[in-house]
Amino acid sequence: MSENMTKIILLDAVGTLFGVRGSVGEVYQQFASQWGINISPLAVNRAFFESFKAAPPMAFPEAESAKIPELEFEWWCKIAAETYQKVGVLEQFSDFRSFFRELYDCFATAEPWFVYPDVKPALTQWRDSGIKLSVLSNFDSRLYRVLEELKLAEFFCNITISTEVGAAKPDRKIFSAALQKCNCTIEQAVHIGDSFTADYEGAINVGIKGFWLNRNTISQPEVNQFATLIDCFNLNLI
Repeated sequence: MSENMTKIILLDAVGTLFGVRGSVGEVYQQFASQWGINISPLAVNRAFFESFKAAPPMAFPEAESAKIPELEFEWWCKIAAETYQKVGVLEQFSDFRSFFRELYDCFATAEPWFVYPDVKPALTQWRDSGIKLSVLSNFDSRLYRVLEELKLAEFFCNITISTEVGAAKPDRKIFSAALQKCNCTIEQAVHIGDSFTADYEGAINVGIKGFWLNRNTISQPEVNQFATLIDCFNLNLI
């Protein structure tokens, strides 16, 4: 590791460090069932990702910092409402906002998440080798608590999220904000994430060396692609 200039590794969060237990659809179905509403986990999972992909970036460039948590809640509430609308059950909720508050608060805990098995070994080895680690994510401010509850926060010197910066990956503004927070240059940083567009292309378009964590292991040999963080570490390319 000492033979290169890498000072810090920027890591994405959801899909890179941790993921949803089962699926989003299963969690949404379980909470809906508590309100007496029966839906197919597969159908609601499909509807969620359709709504999520169609949503604008979760970034509020003109917002006052005190209002960001409310804006985050509203952003997710709209996606959830569209999700349940797509599967035809939205009108069955007697108080959708109260229901969604319970669902939203759950995702601020460790309960619906799991840490990928390769994560802590890789983070430990990088940290022990003297490389600093930072989180760069398009997730919201619940991330701070989630990282604490998943016992991951201790690995990172800082966290940069889109709602605080006012720009979401692949926007170069959020990468610049992370570099400034970490007090390092483009040449001293690498970025690892599971989104080819937001993480890999976002990083290289800024000039940061990017690594695509493709857990589906679909081969694209022309990019820096790995199936696990341990693979990335073992090849000693950082």
